[in-house]
Amino acid sequence: MKYTCTIPCFDLEQTALSGQCFRLMPGKEPGLWFVISQGKLLSIRQNDSQFTFECEEGSLEYWLSYFDVSTDYQAMIDSIDPDDTYLLSAAKAGAGIRILRQDPWEMIITFVISQQKTIPAIRSLVEALCRNYGTHIERTLLASSKLSEAGPSPFAFPTPEQLSRASLDDLLALKLGYRAKYIAVTARTIASGQISLEKIYDMRYPQAKKELMKLCGVGEKVAECICLFALHHMDAFPIDTHIRQVMDVHYKRGFPNRRYRGMRGIMQQYIFYYDLYS
Repeated sequence: MKYTCTIPCFDLEQTALSGQCFRLMPGKEPGLWFVISQGKLLSIRQNDSQFTFECEEGSLEYWLSYFDVSTDYQAMIDSIDPDDTYLLSAAKAGAGIRILRQDPWEMIITFVISQQKTIPAIRSLVEALCRNYGTHIERTLLASSKLSEAGPSPFAFPTPEQLSRASLDDLLALKLGYRAKYIAVTARTIASGQISLEKIYDMRYPQAKKELMKLCGVGEKVAECICLFALHHMDAFPIDTHIRQVMDVHYKRGFPNRRYRGMRGIMQQYIFYYDLYS
């Protein structure tokens, strides 16, 4: 099915480059992008603030939620302290970024992979996992989208059960390095039910973060990323090298958390994008 709508404060390229999603990838045609999530495939085309979704019948609501279409991002931008010239500039530069509602399991493995890796390297490793262990997606949309020529590979992200069957040597062969052990142990932990993703999904932000950090290879920063980009806890504030450098220069007394309660996560994304690409 096709659906066209207007979405303000949304830019697919900015969102793809913001470091939160690694299966949102451009097609060969200008403005055309592809994304796979939870075994669903979307072709989405942007023309300024107009977006055309092409997806399976019954999956449109999933994608509208995935892109957080109902949230008023302009209101969050308008709430920025007018005296904070740095954050105003960052928000202006990255005003098209939205916080995606991604699959928690995929985000756990993706951000375990992300440690000390560039965005292109993360994408490459995620696609390798999908090709080797994910389920092939056979959809009518594949033919029309020319997904074989561009975008992510036509494989769903592997489930915990699928990935738990991979040996450590198999994962090392994909050039995952020390992350291979983290992935192997975490997949078995989730597949066996030792830690429940369903329960984590229903937890509040501090409890969810604490529970996620019980997983092998999930430290505080990775847990913050999962809380923000999968569980949509908008107060999560992942701190990596880029964010730390900005804090040291522009927020020596600390980020004004109280002012931006309920929206710290999008402010973090504006800062990350601005520091990385300005």
